[in-house]
Amino acid sequence: MQLISGFSSFLRSGWLKPVAPVLVGAMLAMASPQADAQSLFSPAIKVNQDVITWYELGQRQQFLTALGAPGASEDEVRKALIDDRLRKQVMREAGIQAAPEDVQAGIDQFAARGQLSSDEFLQLLADQGVSRETVRDFVADQITWRDYVSSRFLSQARPTADEINRALGQTDSGGLQVLLSEIIIPVNQQTVAQAELLAEEISALEGFDSFSAAATQYSAAATRENGGRLDWLNLSSLPPALQPVIIGLKNGDITQPLSLPNAIALFQMRGLREVATGATRYSEIDYAIYNMPGGRSADTLAKAAQLREEVDTCDDLYGIAKDQPAEVLQRIQASPGEIPRDVALELAKLDLNEVSTALTRNNGQTLMFLMLCTRTRDLGEETSRTDVANALTQQRLEAFSDSLLAQLRAEAIIVEQ
Repeated sequence: MQLISGFSSFLRSGWLKPVAPVLVGAMLAMASPQADAQSLFSPAIKVNQDVITWYELGQRQQFLTALGAPGASEDEVRKALIDDRLRKQVMREAGIQAAPEDVQAGIDQFAARGQLSSDEFLQLLADQGVSRETVRDFVADQITWRDYVSSRFLSQARPTADEINRALGQTDSGGLQVLLSEIIIPVNQQTVAQAELLAEEISALEGFDSFSAAATQYSAAATRENGGRLDWLNLSSLPPALQPVIIGLKNGDITQPLSLPNAIALFQMRGLREVATGATRYSEIDYAIYNMPGGRSADTLAKAAQLREEVDTCDDLYGIAKDQPAEVLQRIQASPGEIPRDVALELAKLDLNEVSTALTRNNGQTLMFLMLCTRTRDLGEETSRTDVANALTQQRLEAFSDSLLAQLRAEAIIVEQ
């Protein structure tokens, strides 16, 4: 049974006490068939001079299982604890230790993700066989390693002014791109409460696979056929109001539900990268909307697919709309910040003269045939330079951390039982 959800950000990267019967069973299952209770505290893995016991393996597996977090298989737990030992050895040599008040603050933050007090959180875990010391050790290790990596690599990780400009798309030499997955939940007056509840549940999901499965089941966007996965997008192409929300995510994080006309959107971060080619910003977007009655009915979608084959540019739509009411066709030139969020999101995915049929209006009764006409380049700055600098710094610190850990693993003497 999952205890609570919403811990994926914290989980990225003891003292002996009586063990609950359910935990003894889990740890004995990880040991040999002949293992007895005493062997729970014998070595399961040796990492250089340090030992990982069967007890610790069971505790970590039970901890992750109780949280409903990914990485709870025996192989994944073994790898995680080996990495923990390697990190501890480096921090011990450097004389770095987490302050008790920092550990408590970390536990408070951890518990708050499940809307619990620290005492409630620790007691719920204890009821499922996870000792308080296991939780404290885990949080302390995370905090200490973060501080160690920051102190060692921060000066190298900070981006220069030119690198920030490039990430913002203010030069011709590069930019910042994001790899996202999306879920677009359609909403009408009758389903708004149900859609909001579903969106809240999705925002608490853990892992890429669960988000992808939800996209396949619930999303109205065309990307549902691909588990909601989008291709790399220039950060500067996203709606200005959404850019700081997206850039503040870490890999695996999911946004809070975002309200759109006739829909609720959620995004999961899958990657962030700097690119050598320019990520151009735009001052004005020229696009066309051809409104088709029937919403997302099979007949209307079929007509939209046929229309897509008949038009090559936005100007072709004038001939299609001839002799129809003026409101059927809209040709709009607007700055990115003036474009409705759902329209701006679809336009960000399109190349010139490409079409989207993902959106509706009139409470779902009208299908929006959306076509991107032109974009006008601009070197203005909407996204905070501080947001971009922090995202680049975090990305580079994670890369330094991964590289150092890989080196430590390659040089270590690891003996598994």
